[in-house]
Amino acid sequence: MRLLEGKIAVVTGSAKGIGAQTALTLAQHGASGIAVADVMEEAGRETCRRIEAETGARCLFVRTDVSNREDVDGLFDAALRRWGTVDILYNCAGIVTTNTLVQSDEAAWDRVMDINLKGTFLCSRAAYAIMKEKRSGRIINTASISGRIGGIASGVEYIASKGGVIALTKGLAKKAAQYGITVNAVSPGFVLTDMAKNFSHFDPASVPLGYIAGPAEIADVVVFLASDLSRYMTGCTLDVTGGVYMS
Repeated sequence: MRLLEGKIAVVTGSAKGIGAQTALTLAQHGASGIAVADVMEEAGRETCRRIEAETGARCLFVRTDVSNREDVDGLFDAALRRWGTVDILYNCAGIVTTNTLVQSDEAAWDRVMDINLKGTFLCSRAAYAIMKEKRSGRIINTASISGRIGGIASGVEYIASKGGVIALTKGLAKKAAQYGITVNAVSPGFVLTDMAKNFSHFDPASVPLGYIAGPAEIADVVVFLASDLSRYMTGCTLDVTGGVYMS
């Protein structure tokens, strides 16, 4: 089923991992244009090549540091020049830390907050300006089980940033609803990606469903939130944890 026929999507942090898989999955469901945004240029361009080869969608790579307002403005300007609109934003760019409280310092706090929380805000604000004019759009943010339960092995700055994303999602949803824009979040648990390779506590036995998710499990939920199937949902955070967290 092509749930996103003809839609234009911007996906941040999409050179690898969940972001790359989601960009591909959006295209598989009919999105005709994908802007891949990341600081990793070689991997980002490879993601674009794969999307175009496997789906026929048109893909644009834009090197983007989401914590930099000029980069973010440049990303959305590039998408507008290419396609004239943006229908979907998936904020996937992020970093994770495993610092203990003693190891954490101001530099670590600022870096994580700048990318995970400020970056989500900057990209959402840029997308909102475009979507408001046409009175429609979908913004999907990436939270985390850490923001729900206070973390498992992640650093306090990461935990706080993801808790902030959950709150930001609710605040943005209330502001955007009058313009037909929905704002929701996906909250993964354990996901097998390069970013998670240092988390030795990822034990399938600890997951009620019995296995650790791959990026596709998250991407499929993002597609749902990007489609009209979720048209009456906004301000929600969907937990994709295999049952590790149940609210």
